[in-house]
Amino acid sequence: MGQMKSKLGFMMVLIFVLAWSLPVIAAEYPTKPITLIIPHPAGGSTDLTIRPLANAAQKYLGKPIVCENVGGGGGVVGPSLVVTKPADGYIIGVMLRGAVVAWHMGSINFNPLTDVTHIMTYSGLLNGIVVKPESPWKTIQEFLEYSKKNPEKVSYGSPGVGTLCHIRMEELAMMAGDIKWIHVPYKGDAGCVPALLGGHVDSLSVTSGGFATLVDGGKFRLLATYADQRPERFLQAPTLKEVGYDIVEMVAMEVIGPKGLPKPVVQKLHDAFKKAMDAPEFLNALKTFDMPKLYANTEDTERSLRKDFEVYGKIVQKLGLKKK
Repeated sequence: MGQMKSKLGFMMVLIFVLAWSLPVIAAEYPTKPITLIIPHPAGGSTDLTIRPLANAAQKYLGKPIVCENVGGGGGVVGPSLVVTKPADGYIIGVMLRGAVVAWHMGSINFNPLTDVTHIMTYSGLLNGIVVKPESPWKTIQEFLEYSKKNPEKVSYGSPGVGTLCHIRMEELAMMAGDIKWIHVPYKGDAGCVPALLGGHVDSLSVTSGGFATLVDGGKFRLLATYADQRPERFLQAPTLKEVGYDIVEMVAMEVIGPKGLPKPVVQKLHDAFKKAMDAPEFLNALKTFDMPKLYANTEDTERSLRKDFEVYGKIVQKLGLKKK
C-alpha cells in the first residue's frame, strides 16, 4: 500500500510539473532554429513559394526557419516524415490535399485529417483542362458534349493516378452525365505535357505549372480552370463553376506540425506565417505561378479538409481505387 501511494504521489508531481512547464516552454518558443519540410523537389512551385514565406515568417519568430526538401510519393513522403517527429514545433512541414487521396487509396500510413496539427492554409495550385489549338473543341461545353456522345473516344492525360487532376476530372465526368474518357496517367506535369504536345492524348487535366507558358505561347488552348473565379492571367477561360459544374479545386497548401502540437505553439506559428503572407517576395512568387493568396486559419483549414476528405473518398471509391 505504501509503495502504491508513493507511485501515485510521483505521478501527481509529474503531472503538476508538466502542466506547469508547458506554458513556460510555449512562451519561450522558439529557442532554436525550426526545420520546415517541403514535400516536393527544389525549383518547383511548392518550393519557390514556401521559401519566401518561411523567410518572412522567421522575422516574426526570432529564429531561423531552415527549409529542407523531402520529395517523393506525389508529395506525401514529406508529411509522412513530419508526423513522426516530436510535437514541439521545431519540425513542421507543408501538406497538399493530395495526401487525402493517398490516404483513401491506402498508400500512406497516416491520416491527414487526424494525425497532424493543421496550422494554416496559405495558397493553392491552379488546375485546368487544356487541348491543342488545332483541336475541334473551342469551349469546355463543346468538349463535354462531344465526350458524352462518343464514350471512350476522348483521352486525357494527368500527372498520375490519384492526383487531384485525375480525381477532379473524373468527378466532372460524373457530373456532366457519366462521361467515359480514356485516362492516361503520367509521372507529373513533366510527363503529361509532352504527351499532348506530341498528340498522344487529346487533352490534359494539369496544373498551371504545366500549361501556363504553353497557353501564353499559343501551344495549348485553355478550356476551363478549376478555380473559384477566373485567374487574372487567364481571363479568356471560364471556371467549371461558371459553366454549371460545382467543382472548385485549388489544391490547398497548408503548414502542418505533428499531432498534439501545443496550442500556444500553433498560435505563434500561425501568427508568424499569416503576417508573412504580406511579404512582397511571397506575393511575387505567387504571381509567378498563378497561385492565389489563400489564407485560412487552423479551424477553417480543418473544416475545409474534412469536407474534401468526404468528397475525395467518394470519388476514389467510385473509381475503384479505394483501399480494401
